[in-house]
Amino acid sequence: MAAIVAAAPGALADDVATVAHAKPQVQARLGVAHRAAIASAYPLASQAGQEILAAGGNAFDAAVAVSAALAVVEPSSSGLGGGGFYLLHRQSDGFETMIDAREKAPGAASRDMYLDKAGNAIENASIAGALAAGVPGEPAAFEYLARKYGKLSLKQSLQPAIRLARGGFPLYARLQGGIRYKQKVLLRCPDTAKAFLTADGGVPEVGALIKQPDLANTLEAIANQGAKGFYTGRVATDLVAGVRADGGIWTLQDLAAYRVIERKPLIGEYHGARIVSASPPSSGGIAVLDALNILSGFDLHQYDSATAKHLVIEAMRRAYRDRAIYLGDPDFVKLPLAQLSSLDYAAGQRSSIRTDKAMPSDLLPGIESEPVGMNTTHFSVLDAAGNRVAATISVNLFFGTGYMPPKTGVLLNNTMDDFSTKPGRPNEFGLVGATANAIAPNKRSLSSMSPTFVETPKGLMIVGSPGGSYIISMVLMGTLNYLDGMSAADIVKYPRYHHQYLPDEVEYEQGALTGPEIKELQAMGHALSVSERRWGNMQVITWDFATGRVDAASDPRGEGVGLVY
Repeated sequence: MAAIVAAAPGALADDVATVAHAKPQVQARLGVAHRAAIASAYPLASQAGQEILAAGGNAFDAAVAVSAALAVVEPSSSGLGGGGFYLLHRQSDGFETMIDAREKAPGAASRDMYLDKAGNAIENASIAGALAAGVPGEPAAFEYLARKYGKLSLKQSLQPAIRLARGGFPLYARLQGGIRYKQKVLLRCPDTAKAFLTADGGVPEVGALIKQPDLANTLEAIANQGAKGFYTGRVATDLVAGVRADGGIWTLQDLAAYRVIERKPLIGEYHGARIVSASPPSSGGIAVLDALNILSGFDLHQYDSATAKHLVIEAMRRAYRDRAIYLGDPDFVKLPLAQLSSLDYAAGQRSSIRTDKAMPSDLLPGIESEPVGMNTTHFSVLDAAGNRVAATISVNLFFGTGYMPPKTGVLLNNTMDDFSTKPGRPNEFGLVGATANAIAPNKRSLSSMSPTFVETPKGLMIVGSPGGSYIISMVLMGTLNYLDGMSAADIVKYPRYHHQYLPDEVEYEQGALTGPEIKELQAMGHALSVSERRWGNMQVITWDFATGRVDAASDPRGEGVGLVY
């Protein structure tokens, strides 16, 4: 197994921060897919991407269209007020890069901004209200993708989303459930309530038309002026005024200074498969590859099913432990990626794993911790030329803060909660962090988003999922299942289990563990907790090189669709 190619920190330039890009470790495959595919969390978003491909756009144009459409039809999960990571592969020359459109802390942010004078966390301060919002990155990504990698104009790629926002779309059950869950939060803001609730503050019926004229106007400003239509001018003025009226600290300079960053993806190998994944400030890529490095020393097929799952759980435990201690924004913190990617380091991690017994997390060297929804979205795109995109975008929790600055139609994220607000204090997903992920002005918070490509001599998979802290374990299991020959449809519906170092328990969906496996894992010392809900909304595309077959599958836990045409 080869070592991981580490990401390098970016250096800001006048227009965009860029770094060296990843050159493939294997010769680029120049075959043509012949079929295009899109898998996203809602059919109207997949159809928006399909429309742009049919108009002559490539996968990167389609990524703009799908992202913008999701901002309209899946506002609980992503939007213009959020950010994310776009993993790109250009088939003609094998070029790969990651567009980092992660939100940034405002310039007036400070390390202890969510703590009281006694140093204790202020309840909900990092998730509720405009003070919880980082400066968004998604609109900047739209322009950058279209200008540098696309074939069509930004204006053309945004038209499907503008139509959906202005003309409306019928409310569907999953979004209605999110509105009901967050109804009290949405009622707090008149503009949000107007967009998603009935005139008397109730939850609309399934099928009700959801129109967002303010969001359509903001999208049109971006279509006509590029990123400047969002980060300067009327929209920026309204955003800042609304944020500050709600207790936030954004400034016009914060918006005007935002830039996306191109970063080198992380590249590793696992039993002959080439894995390409997101680099920091995503923790997802390094954690997935860290776990695969640990597992590379085992032949999971030689063990019974309970022992194989035990070994995967122990790899998860150690990868999440490394995430908590070492990772943050590479532009602010020197990250030990060479150590974490070292096969010797993985061998050391592996040596502490027993096949017959769980290791308690508190026996691993770690950080001091105190006693102690996730809404994001992912889509995958493959065009007929073989270009591909794996994109995971987010506003953090359901509907972010739930606050919409007047006249903008933009729901603000609460991504500031993804910082370590206090070393060892869990965030809303139970993840703990250390000083590497502490708040600092203009810093990007650590993320679990893990858009990933998995390539073998026989074919490839484009994969990713929402799910907060669960994303890493889902992508890890999706990778293992693909390499075991599982189909796209089976990968997205596979029952999931998860361990994130702290809390020290294995959480699992109904059906993920059999009765005998539960007994055996408990006998090994694992604490098990069955989840009352199912998590994630995985979107997968697979391409078989030998037959040319392309499959796209959307997680049955959601209401998405995979299109192949």
